[in-house]
Amino acid sequence: MAAKKEHSNSKLVAQNRRARFDYFLTETFEAGLALRGTEVKSLREGKGNIQESYAEPKNGEIWLINAYIPEYQSKMPFGHEERRPRKLLLHKREIAKMSDAVNKKGTTLVPVKVYFNDRGIAKLELAIGEGKRKSDKRDAIKARDWQRDKARILREH
Repeated sequence: MAAKKEHSNSKLVAQNRRARFDYFLTETFEAGLALRGTEVKSLREGKGNIQESYAEPKNGEIWLINAYIPEYQSKMPFGHEERRPRKLLLHKREIAKMSDAVNKKGTTLVPVKVYFNDRGIAKLELAIGEGKRKSDKRDAIKARDWQRDKARILREH
């Protein structure tokens, strides 16, 4: 499961675009999400945000913290908490690997994207990330700008 797969039939719900800018992402994992019915309905509408969220190990499980899934707008009187901790469904080997990685200094579990796979099941792509320094971020900005300028120059000629 640790291998990165390309999801051709998947429907992207939320993406953490700053994750690749703020962290060196070393290894990615696909995790299931333990969700309530109204949360699934809200995600199917394309609502949800994982920008400020992170994952952490607790009691031999991995939990997604601070992910925002808004309440489903319907006539039902009950809903769900928008920022409640959500359990991630992973194999024990993967949980052990992630827990060991988080115990090292400077590493964290970064949610990259939430999507529905081809079977219609909500999945979270989670990566082990090592924080970038300011100089690394500046280098990334320089490289991106140079690629953009180079493409512009080649297009003009």
